[in-house]
Amino acid sequence: MPKLDVREIPPVNRHDKIHEEFDGMDPGETLTIVNDHEPKPLYYEMAAEVPAFDEEAYEVRQHAPDEFVAEFPKTED
Repeated sequence: MPKLDVREIPPVNRHDKIHEEFDGMDPGETLTIVNDHEPKPLYYEMAAEVPAFDEEAYEVRQHAPDEFVAEFPKTED
């Protein structure tokens, strides 16, 4: 399961990096993202623009005030 900690990536570059990682995954895989805030804008962006994003299976958990772990699953074709 691919995992990407984006907390050290400048915010302006995060979504591009996440999309790049997601696009490179196989169907059925899940991209786990560690972020410093709840990634709601990314969720809405992925739901609107990425047909392979399984928004029904999306999950997010808060582990600390600045640590959110979100799972972005890729649909199985």
